[in-house]
Amino acid sequence: MDFATEAAIVKEFHKFKNSGQLYRGSKPVMWSPVERTALADAEIEYHEHNSPTIWVKFPVTGATDDHPDDLLAFRHATPAIVIWTTTPWTIPANRAISYGPEIDYGLYEVTALEEGLEFEPWAKPGDRLILADKLAEEVFKAAKIAGWTRVDAVNPSGLECAHPLAALHPGFGYSVPLLAGDHVTDEAGTGFVHTAPGHGADDYEVWRAHGHHEIPDTVDPDGAYYEHVPLFGGLKVLETEGKKTGKFGPANPAVMEKLIEAGTLLARGRMDHSYPHSWRSKAPVIFRNTPQWFVRLDGEHGLRDKALAAIDATTFHPAGGRNRIRSMVETRPDWLISRQRAWGTPLAMFVDRQTGQPLHDDAVDARIVEAVQAEGADAWFTRPDSDFLGAGHDPDRYEKVEDILDVWFDSGCTHAFTIEGRADSKWPADLYLEGSDQHRGWFQSSLLEACGTRGRAPYEAVLTHGFTLDENGEKMSKSKGNTVNPLTVINESGADILRLWVSVVDYAEDQRIGKQILQTTVDAYRKLRNTVRYLLGALNGFDEAERLTDLDQFPPLERYILHRLWELDGEVRAAYARYDFQDVVRPVLEFCSGDLSALYFDIRKDSLYCDRPDSLKRRAVRTVMDEVFTRLTAWLAPLTPFTMEEAWTTRFPEAGSNCARVIPATPAEWENTAEAARWAKVDTVLEEVNDALEAARRDKLIGGAWTPGPRSRPPQTPSAPSTVWTRPRSSAPPAPSCRRARRR
Repeated sequence: MDFATEAAIVKEFHKFKNSGQLYRGSKPVMWSPVERTALADAEIEYHEHNSPTIWVKFPVTGATDDHPDDLLAFRHATPAIVIWTTTPWTIPANRAISYGPEIDYGLYEVTALEEGLEFEPWAKPGDRLILADKLAEEVFKAAKIAGWTRVDAVNPSGLECAHPLAALHPGFGYSVPLLAGDHVTDEAGTGFVHTAPGHGADDYEVWRAHGHHEIPDTVDPDGAYYEHVPLFGGLKVLETEGKKTGKFGPANPAVMEKLIEAGTLLARGRMDHSYPHSWRSKAPVIFRNTPQWFVRLDGEHGLRDKALAAIDATTFHPAGGRNRIRSMVETRPDWLISRQRAWGTPLAMFVDRQTGQPLHDDAVDARIVEAVQAEGADAWFTRPDSDFLGAGHDPDRYEKVEDILDVWFDSGCTHAFTIEGRADSKWPADLYLEGSDQHRGWFQSSLLEACGTRGRAPYEAVLTHGFTLDENGEKMSKSKGNTVNPLTVINESGADILRLWVSVVDYAEDQRIGKQILQTTVDAYRKLRNTVRYLLGALNGFDEAERLTDLDQFPPLERYILHRLWELDGEVRAAYARYDFQDVVRPVLEFCSGDLSALYFDIRKDSLYCDRPDSLKRRAVRTVMDEVFTRLTAWLAPLTPFTMEEAWTTRFPEAGSNCARVIPATPAEWENTAEAARWAKVDTVLEEVNDALEAARRDKLIGGAWTPGPRSRPPQTPSAPSTVWTRPRSSAPPAPSCRRARRR
């Protein structure tokens, strides 16, 4: 609805028009009769649907000259090729039968039917049927055939058949050829594919590949047969009015009745399968031949090759996203960009009525863009053609195209009107991120649009996330009452809890959220917050005069903690570069719980509370704690910004709201593998000792850690030592008492 945005989209469309990548073609596309428009793959969703299934006989009538004579010497009966389909309404549009060149076919003769049937089957003894050998038995079962004989092997190449409705109307009197097609398999059906080039992508491609160019029009925009279709003119394939809107109409049963009348229906049934529906109307869609505008992916401009090269040059998070979008681009047909709607950005161009080609005139394009910029897309429909064509072109010679651009073309242009040409941004974008469904949507439309106009992707990297489910792994729904409102979580626990939850889940997969799951996040958050809170207390009054700068004056434990900071800094930076937030939070949490709380803070309490303020040891402790605080608050700021800002401004009130920081550089001289190895041994000893002490407690050989009271004396028995020191499991140590400090 923003005029400048609409003008930018029109300008991008003109780039395709003027570069020769745009063409008008007549081919079958997904069509919604309810909405009366073509749909792209991204506008389709699949639902379970119960469809009729039919097995239809196409009588063999002849063969090309190079076909072996013995295949036509069917002395006993005229053979028939059998097809199987779930769309009976497309039979009037049939023009060919496709077969698989690598499939083994046989000629079968029916010898017996099942007994005790409640109705007379349409097959009869003596019928001869041509089927894929692998599927013959399945077909016989559907047709209630109990006995059969395989007469001979058959090569379908060169055979010709009659249309199954030819006996009822001369309009179906054309020959139906057999065409080789790679899309035919013997995994289901009969091994033959009924081919209606106006109602299927594979049908269209195989028809054109064999030199046929005329595509029959069978169904009109409202989902009814055109009046010129024999036997069925005006009959509804899909209902578009009244209470039955979006339901299949009478066409399917009408076609089946006529096949029975013609004696060419072998069997029928029903099956549940996944069927395409419009994501807006939720109604079934059909493949329908209609003139539309396409962007050519192959040919001299090589848009597909450019897009594939751009995919290879893009970083994907997770890496599997590259294969997903690449496979889609490799196999997708030309980009259908026109729609028949009353809203959206128009294909604002004129077409020469004599040549059928778009008008290429920079001055005309400029006037169109200027009008849309000033008045919005409506200007294209309300202004007279002469306002755009100017004095140099005769309006009577040109057709104004009033189709609407695919909304995915609009979305693919976002890079052009949101980041390109702005002083506060850059092109290409560092990152595009969206859900996994956008590999066929926004990620792909942006890729094709930018490659077609600029020769590369509009992004350096693409991040794909999953979707959020409830605690039981079910999709959230208001009707189920299982939704988790982010505002509720924020009000109860704070925004940082929600952000931290996002950081610790594997966002590449679908995530679960609920009270129990969030409680785990609250526990993790508490560890981080307590660690930072302890550092704030321990660093009270620390200034630059107290900072110790000579690394040689640091005790071994401080050198180890600095080494851990050096080590963690590399891990955190690498994880952020990969957008792998789990690998930021997990090692930082382990560092807070293990290295800091259970080891460093516990040991250095004595120094903090008992050493002289100017002692080298205490200065080293506070210097290291300052470095820890500086890095923890920077490492965690992107994930828990409110908490880290609170911590930073508590310590440095003068920072105010202007506390934006980058992760500080960590000196290379902090690396100390020798100290790391030594403290690893200490840690091993601590674990062994703690395990032994825990075992002794369970066996009642010793008690817990003893803290003297005001009148008590430590026990003197050897089996109960006066003091037992263990590594506490809490995220931060308890506040030290003066008595404990003196006793130590």
